[in-house]
Amino acid sequence: MSGTGKRAGRCGLLALCCVWLPAWGWDVAEIGRRAEVLYGPQAEGSQRLEAWWRLLAEQRDRDVEEQLHAVNGFFNDTLRFDDDRRIWQRIDYWATPVESLYQGAADCEDYALAKYVSLRQLGVPMERLRLTYVKASGQAHMVLAYYAEPDADPWVLDNRITAVLPASQRSDLQPVYAFNGEGLWYADRLAGDSQGLSRWQEVLHRMRREGFPSLVQR
Repeated sequence: MSGTGKRAGRCGLLALCCVWLPAWGWDVAEIGRRAEVLYGPQAEGSQRLEAWWRLLAEQRDRDVEEQLHAVNGFFNDTLRFDDDRRIWQRIDYWATPVESLYQGAADCEDYALAKYVSLRQLGVPMERLRLTYVKASGQAHMVLAYYAEPDADPWVLDNRITAVLPASQRSDLQPVYAFNGEGLWYADRLAGDSQGLSRWQEVLHRMRREGFPSLVQR
């Protein structure tokens, strides 16, 4: 495709997203502009970001089960798994979805956070989602859990596998603690709020700097 054709395609996609995403509180043009200022102009990163907008536009009115599979598959396919030390030169760094998409790489926490933000934007209530730290084959790992009901067997969105399976079928995962924008749980018991999780608060702060509204948390 010619350069003119590529620009036209991107403009068409941006126009489509601008019709929808602001109604959900996201100004994608402003988020894209800030991403270039914060992280530098990057064609591949911008394309991955636009693909995310398109996913959200396409999935807006779908049922939750389809949304879970689409969001899980999108990030598992779009981002390559890598270690924080290689991506960010830090031992443990929680990236925003925009940071991950610009890098094209993510650690387990980054996959889970991007899926959480996406499903919240698609209208999934916060109380049904928990970012969950687990032990997987003895290693620390993070997944996203979706609860259809408070006491239901949650569905697990995991960057290590394509399928979205109920937790009862994931005997390889041992939950340690879980959190969302409001609560913190140990062994399925509410232990307080998530305000004390510094890395979580840092992610929310950087997302606000990227142009996302505070409603991402609530």
